[in-house]
Amino acid sequence: MADEKKYLAVSAGIWLLLYILGNNFLTVTDPVECNYVETAREMAVYDDYFFPRIFGNFWFDQPIFFYWELAAAFGVFGFTNFAARLAPALTVLLSMILLYLWGKKLYNAKIAFVATLIFATSLETWYIGHAVITDMTLLFTVSLTLIAFHCGYKQKNYNWYYLAFFSAAIAVLDKGPIGLCLPGLIILLFLLVQGDIKALFVKQVLFGFLLFPAVVSIWYVPMFLQHGQDFIDVFLGVHNVMRATVAEHPRDNVWYYYIGIFLVGFFPWIWVAIPAFFKKLRSGWRPKTDTDTRFLLIWAVTVFAVFQCFATKYVTYTFPYMFPVVLLMARYFCNLGVKFFRGAAVMSVVYVGLVFFVAAPKMEEHSAYDLASAARPYLDQGTEVYCYAPRGNVVSFTCYTGHYIKKVVEKEEVDKESKQLDWSVTDIVPKVVVNSLDTSKPMLFICGPDNVDAMQKTLPGKWRPIEKGRRNHLYYREAD
Repeated sequence: MADEKKYLAVSAGIWLLLYILGNNFLTVTDPVECNYVETAREMAVYDDYFFPRIFGNFWFDQPIFFYWELAAAFGVFGFTNFAARLAPALTVLLSMILLYLWGKKLYNAKIAFVATLIFATSLETWYIGHAVITDMTLLFTVSLTLIAFHCGYKQKNYNWYYLAFFSAAIAVLDKGPIGLCLPGLIILLFLLVQGDIKALFVKQVLFGFLLFPAVVSIWYVPMFLQHGQDFIDVFLGVHNVMRATVAEHPRDNVWYYYIGIFLVGFFPWIWVAIPAFFKKLRSGWRPKTDTDTRFLLIWAVTVFAVFQCFATKYVTYTFPYMFPVVLLMARYFCNLGVKFFRGAAVMSVVYVGLVFFVAAPKMEEHSAYDLASAARPYLDQGTEVYCYAPRGNVVSFTCYTGHYIKKVVEKEEVDKESKQLDWSVTDIVPKVVVNSLDTSKPMLFICGPDNVDAMQKTLPGKWRPIEKGRRNHLYYREAD
């Protein structure tokens, strides 16, 4: 009991140190985090917490649950950097608790503690635990789904299946169909390997298939009734089916992509575990798999294989294999004793340094926070703000100011816009034709440094620089 109290105290300290300290210095970045934050901000603006909007338009990019998490944090702590990063940080804590409890049930308290430290100090967890994206919530809900199934299967107490179905429903509310399909496939493959598919033919599974739609329909049914085929086409068609079949970033669609993510994501522990594993194999050791180990291996390999088959690849997609991998590694690192704990302590210090000296300045570079601060006096006077060929996305400007930006384009660009459902639906900044601008009023412009001359040539007038950010510059154009 004394050891367990120590384990829990150390784990809580690691979480506070790595996932809370310094969050107030981490600005909202473009091009991804800003979309989540702005959507959650507009929930409060429109007093509508059911139908996501961005730039005042209904937005079908992701389901509702993560937006609710962000909106709740903003409601308690205000619109701050700390509040924006609170939801993923709290989900890290919940994941650490879940991992410890399950690891203790599978093995013992010490192995569970070691697995929790590996999880908390792995590079991918540290990265996603600070990112304003849905993936940490997906990890927790998918892991809870699989753990609840495993507990029910192993104990022959099938009431656990209700928790599995409920957690899968929350995963679908967080990320879409993958929240059910991924754990469902893992469970099916495991039972096929076990030769025990009859474990699904129990009344709890039947009632679970009634519980699941009852939960997901809380949001999906009203969305369909409100938006009809547009919701189906964009949410399911583009953001789910197309991600699986059409590469959003073709350069990343290579066979070795997730191998690299695996090696980097589990840094530094995998760089010790892999050599040790092959050393044991050379010495004649052969792994023996019991039911628990088979479940962990099928879980990890299935996640890797599924997303390897997806055409669109992201750093975060394979994150749901974290729990089985760290539990498998923990049994080895548990034998290293004080060496492991020293390594965890060193990594904790390294991550604290990375937050303040690497992440904070890098995130500010990929954010319009500095431009937003400089623009506030002008925005308070009612000045409209536009962007002209900015370097990257600048939605974070709207996040911090509450003022919508508009992208200035030529009429030909608007005319040739595709009416088909493709990746252009992710371009959510409203467009305005340059000839339609009212030059009798002062304007603010965000522009990439390489396009300043072109901007001033397109709109001749009296210009003056306001702020030169790391990626984009802010200019003021006087009224004609």
